[in-house]
Amino acid sequence: MDRAIDHIKATAKYSIYYGDGRDQYDIRGRTAHESIFNVNDGQYRCPNSQQGYTGFTTWTRGLAWAMLGFAEELEAFELIGDEEFKHFGGVEKITQIMLEGAKATCDFYIEQTPTCGVTYWDTGAPNLHKLGDYLNNPADPFNDWEPVDSSAAAIGAQGLLRLGNYLINKDQKEQAKKYWQAGLTVFNSLLQEPYLSTDTSHHGLLLHTIYHQPNGWDHIPKGSKIANGESCMWGDYHFRELAIYVEKIINSESYYQFTNCIKN
Repeated sequence: MDRAIDHIKATAKYSIYYGDGRDQYDIRGRTAHESIFNVNDGQYRCPNSQQGYTGFTTWTRGLAWAMLGFAEELEAFELIGDEEFKHFGGVEKITQIMLEGAKATCDFYIEQTPTCGVTYWDTGAPNLHKLGDYLNNPADPFNDWEPVDSSAAAIGAQGLLRLGNYLINKDQKEQAKKYWQAGLTVFNSLLQEPYLSTDTSHHGLLLHTIYHQPNGWDHIPKGSKIANGESCMWGDYHFRELAIYVEKIINSESYYQFTNCIKN
C-alpha cells in the first residue's frame, strides 16, 4: 500500500498537468510520458517522452493509461477498508488526488480528440495542423500526415466509462453524463469499420494502432504515407476488456475491477 500510494501521488504531481503554470506547456489534463529525476538527490528535473513526440506534448496512449489508472484505483479504494488508510491520513485525501487527476486527464482527452472519440497518436504531433479542422471532424486513419492510435482510444474509453460510473455511484449524475457519453461514443466508433478488424485472415481485433511512431516501428502499407492498418496487444487486450465491462454493465452484473478481477 505504501508503494502504491507513493506511486499514485508522484504520478499525479509530476506526470499530470493542472493548468497552474508549471511550465510554458502547462495545459490542464496534459500528461508527460516520463518524469525525469536527479538520481543523486531525488529532485524533479523535467518531462520526457519515448513514444510521444516530445516531453512537452501529450502521447495519447500515455494519457489514456493515466485516465484508466486513476479511475480503476478510485474503484479499487472503494473496496478497501478505511482502516488500511489511517497511516496515510485517511482515504479521502488520496481519493481527492486521484479524482482530480482522473477528471483533468479525461477532460483533456475529450477536448483534444476528434468527434468520433478516436484520437491521433500525440496531441502535439507536428503535422496535425495540416489536417485542417481535425477536432471537429471524425478521425481519418488513412490521411497523409499523422496516424491515429485506436489503442489509446480503447484504453481511454474505459477510463471515461469507469470515471462516469464512479461519479454515478457517488450521486454526481450530472458530472457523470459527460464522461459516460464520451466513453460510449469512443466504444461505438471502435466497434465499426475501419477500426474493427473484419478480415478473417488478420490476426488482430482492433486496427490502426501505433506502437512507436518516433522510431518508425509501425507498418506503412504500400501507397500510404503514414502507418495504419495494424493491431497491437494492448489495443486488443483493452478492446476486449472494454467490451466485457460494457456487457456486464448492460446486464447489471458485477464487473471486473482492479481488486476483484478473479471473481464472477
